[in-house]
Amino acid sequence: MKEKIDLLIKEMEQKFKSCTSMQELNDLKVFYLGKKGVITELNNGIKDVPPSEKKDYGMEVNRARTFFNDAFEEKKEKLEEERINQKLKEETIDISLPSEKHITGSKHPFNRIIEEVEDLFVSMGYDVVDGPELEDDEHCFRLLNYTVGHPARDAQDTFYIDEEYLLRTQTSASQSRVMQANTEKSPIRVICPGKTYRRDDDATHSHQFGQVEGLVIDKNISLADLKGTLETFAKKLLGENTKVRFRPSYFPFTSPSCEVDVTCFKCGGKGCPLCKKTGWIELLGAGMVHPNVLRMGGYDPDKFTGFAFGTGLDRLAMFKYAIPDIRLMYTNDIRFLKQFNRKEED
Repeated sequence: MKEKIDLLIKEMEQKFKSCTSMQELNDLKVFYLGKKGVITELNNGIKDVPPSEKKDYGMEVNRARTFFNDAFEEKKEKLEEERINQKLKEETIDISLPSEKHITGSKHPFNRIIEEVEDLFVSMGYDVVDGPELEDDEHCFRLLNYTVGHPARDAQDTFYIDEEYLLRTQTSASQSRVMQANTEKSPIRVICPGKTYRRDDDATHSHQFGQVEGLVIDKNISLADLKGTLETFAKKLLGENTKVRFRPSYFPFTSPSCEVDVTCFKCGGKGCPLCKKTGWIELLGAGMVHPNVLRMGGYDPDKFTGFAFGTGLDRLAMFKYAIPDIRLMYTNDIRFLKQFNRKEED
């Protein structure tokens, strides 16, 4: 038996030397250790060996199996090493070749403007609050002093879900919720950015758009505080050379109310087709919180005053980044979006 195993080991040595691939190596394993392999057959033949010879027979078969396993692992490591070396040789990088240009993503202008507005007002001591996009008539209209029959409540302007619920037309709806939630009736200084919905769709309006509402309530708040806040807001966001003007206006939830204009971002106030030769573009609406709104929010208008303002975030982005059509904000045109891949604004 010893001589037979010696011949088998020499045979395996020769076959391992001539083996040049992992496929051939695996074939050898099947040939010798498979279900019908040579070493497997020898191991199965131990049942026919006389009892006195079984021990020596088993030891010789184990010697053949141990040799095969050791030789197999050694050959496998060598073939793996040769494969890796060949791969490295074939995949050598020529560092003199020009590099490929990798196109990186960037923040959408809508996200950029939200972050800038939030950072600005947080630095001024404001809190950022949120509110539901699916609102009820009470918070979106009634508590903001909109009378029954007001044009803003018309179905042609508003997306109604049913008689009570609607998609909010303004983030001012959060104003009434903040006032109600403030049970201690302490001073309020908040902004509420978010999505709003109206039945509009043209070059300067969208049926879904972003808006930010600002609200301040405290004792001795005056129109001068509102003007100073909005001038700081406009100059910080649109540039120090931006001029601001205030025009009397009307909103149900403020009194007195005003429209706020800024110098045209395209012509710098000289006059162009965009600003209709006036040099001014409307930025936002604002005013002192109406006494009725204060009263319905739980504040005594004889002790507290406040101001509120609201503007479209899409509109701010159009001003800041000179975007001519609001619909570009929602088309995801890569040619438009890649213009905002500027690291200096990150």
